[in-house]
Amino acid sequence: MATFNEKKTCSQRMENFGRFVWNPDTSEFMGRTFAKWVYISLYYAAFYVIMIGIFALSIYSLMNTMSPYVPDYQDQLKSPGVSMRPDPYGDEVIELFYNMADNSTYLPLVTSLCDFLSVYNKSVQEKMNANCSDSTRISCAHKKENTKSCQFTTDMLGNCSWEHDHTFGYKSGTPCLFIKMNRIINFVPGNKTVPRVNCSAESGDLGDVQYYPGNDTFGTIGFQFFPYCGKKMQPNYTNPLVAVKLLNPPVNKELSVVCKVSGHGITSDNPHDPYEGKVSFKLKIENKPDSSSAH
Repeated sequence: MATFNEKKTCSQRMENFGRFVWNPDTSEFMGRTFAKWVYISLYYAAFYVIMIGIFALSIYSLMNTMSPYVPDYQDQLKSPGVSMRPDPYGDEVIELFYNMADNSTYLPLVTSLCDFLSVYNKSVQEKMNANCSDSTRISCAHKKENTKSCQFTTDMLGNCSWEHDHTFGYKSGTPCLFIKMNRIINFVPGNKTVPRVNCSAESGDLGDVQYYPGNDTFGTIGFQFFPYCGKKMQPNYTNPLVAVKLLNPPVNKELSVVCKVSGHGITSDNPHDPYEGKVSFKLKIENKPDSSSAH
């Protein structure tokens, strides 16, 4: 006949569990004697000490082979990218559209420019950076933390400074754009020629343009702002700008505009990167009464 295991009571189960925790007959604690617990504890302690040591040694070796000033692996991009402010993006490109007669269309642009240019305030720059001349040259050869960069202040922006016009020309239909080259560590324009900025319409007439710093033909970025030595050496580095003031752009007409930075070592014909050496945008300045305020 088949036999059935007798169902254990709760007290029997508790007694069995108690003998598993401590067996007085064999002097075992949770199935192992004191000597075995010592051996297994020493084994795992040694195992984890060795693993932690190997990990610490690998991190130490890695950190000692890496420069704190220059990344070991940099982007393949050798020519700097270019950006502009303001930069209201449309579906695919920057679309600088506004209505001179409706301040709600351009005041957000003015506010964004005020925020962007706040770091270029003269008092801020005097605290952070050095007052350089055009002949000043910076070297990244001598690694030193907190090396002062050259000042770039809003008074270099001429008629495009906030002090000259609180709306940066947007109210009068003569807007200012600010062109900025992106940073590349140790990049220096070659051939002893400063980078030049020029903006033109791809089709149609953009009208007269004035550049600051620069003239009515092109803007310039001085050599004193090159090279950029990295965040550790130059934590307060501020990118130099070129302000582009459109003096008489067409009204109520859409234009495609491109601003290029030219110079030795700067390219703008890369089909895979539309912002390498140039920035393109659409411009449309309207002068139509605000329909919401019409009676």
